[in-house]
Amino acid sequence: MAALVPELSVSDIAASRRFYCDLLGFSVRYERPEEGFAYLALGPAELMLDQLGKGRDWLTGPLQAPFGRGVNFQIEVAAIDPLLQRLAAAHVKLFQPVETKTYRTATGALTQRQFCVEDPDGYLLRFFERLI
Repeated sequence: MAALVPELSVSDIAASRRFYCDLLGFSVRYERPEEGFAYLALGPAELMLDQLGKGRDWLTGPLQAPFGRGVNFQIEVAAIDPLLQRLAAAHVKLFQPVETKTYRTATGALTQRQFCVEDPDGYLLRFFERLI
């Protein structure tokens, strides 16, 4: 298990599982269907899904769609083109189109090709491939 693993409250675990696994390529490391819970991984990236009202709700206040307001999860992949092809075939609209960005870092700069997509509950996922 990674040192930091976000747990996302979702409205429909089956729909979220299909989106993350079938479209984005995550795999299920383990799950507890009776609790509406799944632990997913894509390479070294890990996250948990927890269906609202079925398992343990970690809400600190009212939750309304889109759930992911104010946060995006950056996920590194070897190549973004296979993801883009699967999303296009499923007619999933990108939140942020593909772009190449260079960011200053503590040791220089990082250039990456990236895009953003919303999951079924509005969590914003930023996939990137490292260029330099």
